[in-house]
Amino acid sequence: MSPLPPDNHVHTEWSWDAVAGSMERSCAEAVRLGLPSIAFTEHVDATRWVLAPEVRDLMPTGRVGADGRFDPAALDIEGYLACVGRCRDRFPGLRILSGVELGEPHWFAEASAALLATGDFDRVLGSLHSLEIGGELWLVDHLYMAGAPEGVSPEGIVRAYLHEVLHLVESSAAFEVLAHIDYPVRLWGAEKPFDPAEFEDEYRAVLRALAGSGRALEVNTRLQFRPELVRWWYEEGGEAVSFGSDAHRPDRVAHEFADAADMVTAQGFCAGGDPHGFWLRR
Repeated sequence: MSPLPPDNHVHTEWSWDAVAGSMERSCAEAVRLGLPSIAFTEHVDATRWVLAPEVRDLMPTGRVGADGRFDPAALDIEGYLACVGRCRDRFPGLRILSGVELGEPHWFAEASAALLATGDFDRVLGSLHSLEIGGELWLVDHLYMAGAPEGVSPEGIVRAYLHEVLHLVESSAAFEVLAHIDYPVRLWGAEKPFDPAEFEDEYRAVLRALAGSGRALEVNTRLQFRPELVRWWYEEGGEAVSFGSDAHRPDRVAHEFADAADMVTAQGFCAGGDPHGFWLRR
């Protein structure tokens, strides 16, 4: 079996939504699996989401404003970096990378730049979790719920998502990896199975722009990542692939990485000379 690639997308107790997260236990799992490195890319979200009624009481205590919108907790950078330092001391054989996952950084360019200036982050992911529907900002997950705006369909969510991801990629936001391009498929609720070919033009537009920006595409294993997306990435000139489990608890670190590595290899990418780096096109 080939060595597993690095896990460049892991959340711990320092992310507002990782209630079962643990940096220390995630490091121990990475060592057990034989990973060359692990990157703790904690959430940085500034979008104030309107909440579907059925989830308001499920959100973290004290984070729902009087206007009914959700305020994600800010990242405690000092505490987070101190924890990274402690784990580096405890696991000297594991390369531990610091990082952040910036949510909608093209909407919050100044705030994102200011945050990046406060710390030396090894991995910076850019991601989209939100869409503007009817003048309100919604978490994509909540758009699949009964309390979402009328007329929103799974197909419409995916197309709107890819349209906004294109704006993110075309922006000057400072990130090196586009995270979970398939994010809206996680709660796909249409009667027919999801088929990326129905959205090929939209996917290719994003991938073409991403390749032109010099950034890497993340193969996110939260879902089984579709090989078509990696093939289109290769065909559109993409140079690098990053692997991310998007783990929010230790037992999900490097989830399904062996299968993902085989799939990526079959689409024309392979490990580079740096075991801690991205996989590159052959």
